[in-house]
Amino acid sequence: MIRITRLLAHVVTLPLKRAVRHASHVRTTTENIVVQCELSDGSIGWGEGVPREYVTGESADSAIDLLAAADLVRQCPDCPDFAAAVRLAEAIALPAVPGDDRGCQGNAARCALELAVLDAFGRAFGENFSAVVTVATPNLLKFVPEVRYSGVITSSRGLKLRIASFGYRLTGFRQMKVKVGIAGYDDPTRLKTIRRWAGHGMGVRVDANEAWSPDECAGRIAALEQVGLECVEQPVPHEAVSSLAEVRKSTTVPIMLDESLCSMTDAGRAIDGGWCDRFNLRLSKCGGFIPCLRLAQRAEQAGLSYQLGCQVGESAILSAAGRHFACNVRGLTAIEGSFDRHLMGETLAFEDLTFGRGGRAPALTGSGHGAWVDGDAVARYARRTEAIRV
Repeated sequence: MIRITRLLAHVVTLPLKRAVRHASHVRTTTENIVVQCELSDGSIGWGEGVPREYVTGESADSAIDLLAAADLVRQCPDCPDFAAAVRLAEAIALPAVPGDDRGCQGNAARCALELAVLDAFGRAFGENFSAVVTVATPNLLKFVPEVRYSGVITSSRGLKLRIASFGYRLTGFRQMKVKVGIAGYDDPTRLKTIRRWAGHGMGVRVDANEAWSPDECAGRIAALEQVGLECVEQPVPHEAVSSLAEVRKSTTVPIMLDESLCSMTDAGRAIDGGWCDRFNLRLSKCGGFIPCLRLAQRAEQAGLSYQLGCQVGESAILSAAGRHFACNVRGLTAIEGSFDRHLMGETLAFEDLTFGRGGRAPALTGSGHGAWVDGDAVARYARRTEAIRV
């Protein structure tokens, strides 16, 4: 029998190598939550969440406050095997946030805690995250030894846009996501340029990050769809998401929810209202690895598709967990993440998990989530640390 003996939560401020701009935000650093889990056998696991107030209503400080206030004593029994640890991790519940009718305002915090617990017990029992899929959602399990990540174009234009587009084509990428809806940018012209330089074999998705109003949404999509789009991500603000039921009637381009898909409550409302064709599953915004598995199940049951997304500023911890999701879950229409070396000034891990040429990346071996975290780096970048009572 193995039990959790210590939990520490850190707020870390990590530098980005370049500014990342989209319709909702410009970012040069990222504040993440990193949780350290120690077990009675000496095993140590690490988890991460990326709180964003404009996505789940969380800041780094509110997330760590929620963890510090959590009553985990009765939620963390001794575990005789990894299956029991998976059940423990899925059952973890943080305090409800007043007014949070969507059930998502603790998701980054919960993700960090869940991943740390799964990583620690995985190392203790010699299991990795593929076993999480086997235990929680065996119907979704489909292992592949290698995956292909998507490229992304954020605010590039002019010569930089042409170079980026051709670069993805030249290095063998199959898919890319393009940020649209940025003030002052001519999206139709940018998309035509991208198509010209990336080639017609490149799968292109666009992400508006809530930039368009319901009245203009259908027209904006119509102006872009001539270049050939795989889907349009979160075209309207969450407050107007119900308008997408009408937008879908006027276009054949699939609509994907992101900021409006953070919980099972969101999923139920979207399915019942006919608001989308696809879910964007991001580990942090959806509350962790297992909640994303459950959302994928729910999408399948409703006849919707789903992809694995990522958030700007994920360190190697979330990259590793995302790699296991990508390599073990069937039906993903696209895979985002593992930008570590290309974007992060500090990845918090000893090994490099960045995708290779053409977005290729191998399945991770070893126990836990597979990333060996540099505890000294975590301490160096931490601006706040709190013990979680357990």
